[in-house]
Amino acid sequence: MKILLNKYFVLISRLILSLVFIFAGIEKIISPELFAESINNYRLFPLFTINLIAITIPWIELVTGICLLLGITIKDNLKIINSLMLFFILIVFISVLRGLDIDCGCYGTNAAQKVGFIKILENIILFLMGLQIYLCENHLFRINSK
Repeated sequence: MKILLNKYFVLISRLILSLVFIFAGIEKIISPELFAESINNYRLFPLFTINLIAITIPWIELVTGICLLLGITIKDNLKIINSLMLFFILIVFISVLRGLDIDCGCYGTNAAQKVGFIKILENIILFLMGLQIYLCENHLFRINSK
């Protein structure tokens, strides 16, 4: 357990998680209409909310990813990131239960990935990385103590 909270190991996790969110956000910002289509394919959200979600989520991913990378209010940004990860796990899980064969829309159009148990596992791992970073008290390269 001690190795998981080692400040160097946590820094590597922070770099990976932040880069995943930065990349995902940029890819979706580039093609919001394709991301909106991916969101609509889940058939979970009212039609009038699709565009708002497609425009908002990528910017949240990008900003929180950049802040995490730079060490700006790490714990506050991790609350947002882990909330998003729980949300992503839930909607992918619901889609798997419903038997949908759709692209998850996770990384924009350049990295099409189907919803499935592998995607759920990937999201759980990213969530656990966020939890690991959150539990660490001694962060390297941070701008403030949060």
